[in-house]
Amino acid sequence: MSHSCRLLCGFLMSCIGWTGIIIATSTNDWVVTCKYGMHTCRKMDELETKGLWTECVISTALYHCISLNQILDIPAYIQTSRALMVSASLLGLPALALVLLAMPCVKLSQETEDTKHRRAVLGGLLILFISLCGMVSTVWFPIGVLHEDGLMSFGFSLYAGWVGSALCFFGSSMMICCSRGDSPTQNPENHYYYSKHSGVAHSGPPINSHAKSAHV
Repeated sequence: MSHSCRLLCGFLMSCIGWTGIIIATSTNDWVVTCKYGMHTCRKMDELETKGLWTECVISTALYHCISLNQILDIPAYIQTSRALMVSASLLGLPALALVLLAMPCVKLSQETEDTKHRRAVLGGLLILFISLCGMVSTVWFPIGVLHEDGLMSFGFSLYAGWVGSALCFFGSSMMICCSRGDSPTQNPENHYYYSKHSGVAHSGPPINSHAKSAHV
């Protein structure tokens, strides 16, 4: 796989993963809790969902949500998950912009391949940080809910965060490890030597003219 294909695959994976993290951050179907047992609550049609921003009660005749606005009363795992997911969502745009500018098809004025490589590595490191934020949030949040509310099942938002974090991790790893282009092999025959008689450069090994000049 060439350098351009590796960088493009990493960019596409990171872009899809970042979209999944944004979906997980903006939706509230992270976990489904139940006070009486999941099977009993499904029969009674009384389920509760919890996310980063609201807690909702879902039933056939009732759909009521409570916003989690009281910062001092919110548990630490929710506050930390909020901060990490919002940071990951905001950092995605500059990270993907750096990777996009590092593409071989994008040419800026008077830049070298080393500059493109450093830009790709920096964007990959930011995306790696995004994936770590998503992983910590999507793992810590259900553990905190399990200790606080007991029984639960995972929601759509949590799966979106897991998939998005995994895609960002693999995409950033591909960009960091494989962003350096394949260095061309040097041919020892393609060297140039300066000739005193003609004043021009000739390819190939230098001609030994000492033997000829000795007979003149």
